[in-house]
Amino acid sequence: MKRGKFFIRHATTLAVVLLAASPKLNAQDRLPKPARGSAPPSKLYDYGVMGPPATPAIVAAALAAVTNPLPAGPFQPNWDSLRKHYRTPAWFEPARFGIFLHWGIYSVPAHHNEWYEKHMYGNPADLQWHEEHYGPVAKFGYKDFIPMFTAAKWNPEAWAALFKGAGAKYVILTAEHHDNFALWDSKVTPYNAVKMGPHRDLVGDLAKAVRQQGLKFGVSNHGMENFTFVNPTPGIEAQLQAAQADLYDPKWQDFYHVADRSNAAMTRFLTDWVNRNLELIDLYHPDLLWFDNGVNLRVLDPLKEFVAAYYYNRARKWGKQVSLTTKYIAYAPSNDDTRQMGSIVDFEKVGPRSPRGIRPGPWQVDDPIGSTWGYTSDMSVSGPGAILFKLVDTVSKGGNYLLNISPMADGTIPEAQQKTLLGIGRWLDVNGEAIYGTRPWAHFREGGNRGFRFTTRGDTLYAIALSWPENEAVITSLATTDAGAGKVKSVMLLGHKGKLDFKQDTTGLRIKMPAEKPCDYACVLKITGLTLH
Repeated sequence: MKRGKFFIRHATTLAVVLLAASPKLNAQDRLPKPARGSAPPSKLYDYGVMGPPATPAIVAAALAAVTNPLPAGPFQPNWDSLRKHYRTPAWFEPARFGIFLHWGIYSVPAHHNEWYEKHMYGNPADLQWHEEHYGPVAKFGYKDFIPMFTAAKWNPEAWAALFKGAGAKYVILTAEHHDNFALWDSKVTPYNAVKMGPHRDLVGDLAKAVRQQGLKFGVSNHGMENFTFVNPTPGIEAQLQAAQADLYDPKWQDFYHVADRSNAAMTRFLTDWVNRNLELIDLYHPDLLWFDNGVNLRVLDPLKEFVAAYYYNRARKWGKQVSLTTKYIAYAPSNDDTRQMGSIVDFEKVGPRSPRGIRPGPWQVDDPIGSTWGYTSDMSVSGPGAILFKLVDTVSKGGNYLLNISPMADGTIPEAQQKTLLGIGRWLDVNGEAIYGTRPWAHFREGGNRGFRFTTRGDTLYAIALSWPENEAVITSLATTDAGAGKVKSVMLLGHKGKLDFKQDTTGLRIKMPAEKPCDYACVLKITGLTLH
């Protein structure tokens, strides 16, 4: 492979190609050992090696080209300074529930998933679907979806009210996905939603609406993955090269990053990545800045350290508590994801890659409401019960739950997603005190998926029954034979008036349940009298 060229034919070979592309870096720089705090990924791809195959020299040159000076403040762009000065925002852990949004150009074709761009050039079946619906790729490429991304029916105030009604405490919009299209009023890149497509500042308008509802607002930037995202099949590559079309049209070269993947182009790309983040920070004062897996590579650390120091010094001036939130080991220079420096660790999807038990410290799980992150015409959508199970399970382990929704290209949130959000909100209206501002107990669960999950607030224990206990609920963890159980003084059912009759003996805490459920899905028993801390 020629130095400066980086054409990947299949995603499953990505890690190997990255290693080959940067001979100055060893395997430890590229593929750190699995973290202690989560299950090891099943594939090399899951390690998050989607970033460009940079060298230290390329990274240093990119950082040197950034013209914004570091703002005055205590933070310096190094790990020691981040470790010394960073503190998790006081508002974050008590919030417990947030909304994430994947919305962009990929919402127009609404096919396969939010990686439509990658699939349409690199997967013959997706290319065939694309050409059947939009014509030859040389005449209609991914860029040609931009005018169709109109947001014509978008009402940011209605969105914000919906998120408030769902019980969310913070909202994160995908300001830029892997496709390099910015949803804000950018002077750094011409490929943005004000100059093209909606002709509207989507980030700015939603930030205003969300904050008017009293919610925190953040942005995500997946842009680091753009440089190596599109990898056309040999046939498409030859066709577009010969025609100087689409991927090889000089006017769109810096949008696709396919025609030129030289070291010089990579350097410019990395400088641009920093500048876009600084612009987002300065324009919108985000409460959270979320990065995807592309930034995980250790070689990129100097860029990440600078962005973090810039962000946190700016926030000191604003008088705001803010944070980065990142995947795996992006801000864990020891390559141990339990030792984050300047970031809240984020896990993708509830499941094998997220914590299996109580995990100390701040963390969150981002999880899709349906079968894809971005809107697709045939996506399935989970109902409130399934989402609430994951919310409750995550909070019982000490984490925050970040639920992703998938708007359509015109700005409509499909009815099925709205119903789920409002169902969650109705449940939280009754049971929110068992979620917001809570901490884990000594045990996060009793029984399986139809048993209990536990949270605490001071010396109050909340036992969240995942299925309705007919007649009697029995919590064996509170048996009198358990030295740590303590003596229960009262039991209430949230949403039900009055106290419940109970008996605590050697078999557990036995609670007489009322005839009627106070809410759909899980119910919450509020237990007092214990000494929990």
